[in-house]
Amino acid sequence: MMTMPAKDVFHELVKTALEHEGWIITHDPYHIDLGFVDFYIDLGAERLIAATRDGEKIAVEIKTFLAPSTISEFHAAVGQFINSRIALEDEEADRRLYLAVPLDIHKRFFKYPFIQTVIRRNQIPLLVYSTEKQEIVQWIN
Repeated sequence: MMTMPAKDVFHELVKTALEHEGWIITHDPYHIDLGFVDFYIDLGAERLIAATRDGEKIAVEIKTFLAPSTISEFHAAVGQFINSRIALEDEEADRRLYLAVPLDIHKRFFKYPFIQTVIRRNQIPLLVYSTEKQEIVQWIN
């Protein structure tokens, strides 16, 4: 029997913000069966590009960073992101994975050189969302 992962606190906020930007939610959550374990990515979405009719596909791993230790959450988020990206490459290589992080954490924590180096070296695209405005404020590739 599959157990569904708990949705992050801001899951619906990010989902709605993506829809407002023209993304169509195709998977909620995005499920990948690795054979030995069921793997979940929070959202799958496609942006329809009318000019070419080619669909740009993304998957989003939503993080809240609400636990007491931001660095522990960061370690877990990076590890989960890397595992999700590898699983996604086998399942659907043309779908780009993003790590969604709250604006306040991005401003306060992601500014540190060590954190920026980890993000850059692991090539982790970020989707920064505002919990106050309930919108996506920045895409960082």
